[in-house]
Amino acid sequence: MSGHSKWATIHRKKGLLDAERGKIFQKIAKELYVAAKGTNGDPATNPNLRLVVEKAKSNNMPKDNIQKAIDKAVKSGSDESYESIRYEGYGPSGVAFMVDCLSDNRNRTAMLVRSTFTKRGGNLGTDGSVSYMFDKKGVIVIEKNYDEDEIMMTALDNGALDVVVNDDSFEIYTTPDTFIDVKSALEEMGVSDFITSEVTYVASNTVSLDEETTEKVLNLADALEEIDDVQNVYHNLDV
Repeated sequence: MSGHSKWATIHRKKGLLDAERGKIFQKIAKELYVAAKGTNGDPATNPNLRLVVEKAKSNNMPKDNIQKAIDKAVKSGSDESYESIRYEGYGPSGVAFMVDCLSDNRNRTAMLVRSTFTKRGGNLGTDGSVSYMFDKKGVIVIEKNYDEDEIMMTALDNGALDVVVNDDSFEIYTTPDTFIDVKSALEEMGVSDFITSEVTYVASNTVSLDEETTEKVLNLADALEEIDDVQNVYHNLDV
């Protein structure tokens, strides 16, 4: 995958206005709530919660916000309930989209996602129509401020699948199971410049489009991300 532009974009997003950053924190707080509900709220004994906590840290979410979302989930009497829903579809020029949601109203979410696809030149597909094009992986991207050989050795010795060297960053891919081990090993060697670090879905093959169509696809992705119920949007466009 050609990740340089994508991860550079993620880095820029970390400097968003407070209102947009707050929206990102709100989505992550929902994921923390779902992962912690019905547990004691300890990430050390809850692998799913630990992964979401790592995602929150990667997005510079304050520790107090993280703990508040966890405490809300474990507090007795909290009756919020969210359903995990995945929508699959196609954007302009057949670009594959996978949209993961957490919703307390399936009908509302379906209507919003469907209308957004339609208005932006796309259409919903059936379950399984595009999910086979994506692999669940740990993705760690760091500033290229460290010795290349040391980064590669540390990552690969701790279970990384691959290390991609870009002009200004290292992209490290892991399995979901080895993600924490690899990140912890990197932190132990002094790495702190994480552009992103989370378990996510990565397209197995990407497509390149002209500038105008690329803009349309990205507009659809942005519009989907604006929906409160939408947690994550994945596509196979080569940015």
